[in-house]
Amino acid sequence: MSNQSSNSNNSKFGLYDIVVIGLMAAVCFVTTYFLRIEIPTPAGPTNIKIGNVFCLLAGLLFGGWRGGLAAGIGSMFFDIVNPAYITSAPFTLVFFFMMGFVAGLVSHMGGRNGKSLTFNIIGALGGALSYFVLHISKSVIELLIAGSDFTAALVACSTKMITSGINVVTATVLSVIIVIPLRLALEKAGVYKKLHI
Repeated sequence: MSNQSSNSNNSKFGLYDIVVIGLMAAVCFVTTYFLRIEIPTPAGPTNIKIGNVFCLLAGLLFGGWRGGLAAGIGSMFFDIVNPAYITSAPFTLVFFFMMGFVAGLVSHMGGRNGKSLTFNIIGALGGALSYFVLHISKSVIELLIAGSDFTAALVACSTKMITSGINVVTATVLSVIIVIPLRLALEKAGVYKKLHI
C-alpha cells in the first residue's frame, strides 16, 4: 500500500513543480533577453543566443514536462515584450516547449533522471534539433505563403539556418557540460526529493 501511495505522489504536479517551472522560465527569459546578438534576415530577425542553453538545461535537470513548460513560457515572454517577435509568441511557446520536452524526455528515460552522459547528449541534441526543424520550417512556410518559390525561400532562410545551427551546437555542448555540477548542487539542496524525481 505504501508503494502505491509513493507512486501516486510521484505523479502529482505540486507547488515545487510550479516554482521550478517559474524560476527556469525566468532564467530562459533573462538569458534570451540580455545574452543575444540579433541579426536581420530577409525571412525576419534571428539571434545567436545563450537562452537556448537554459531551455535545454530545464529539460535535462527537471524532465520533459517541467523543462518544456519552462522553456516555452520563458521564451514566449521574450517574444511578448519584443515588438519584432510578438506575432510569433504562440509558435515560440510550442517550439521551445518541444525543445525542453524532448531534452527532458530522453535524458530522464528509463529512470535515468538526467544522470547519464550519453542520454543527456542525445536529449540535448534532440531537443535543439527539434526546435531547429520547427523554426526553419515555419520561416520557409511563411515565405511560401507570401508567394516565394521553394528555392528562394530556402535561400532567404540561409542566415537563419546558420545562426540556428550555431545555437544548436552551442546549446548542446554547454548544457551537457553545465548540467552535471548543477544537478549535484540541486541534489545537495534537496530539490529533487521535493519534486519526487
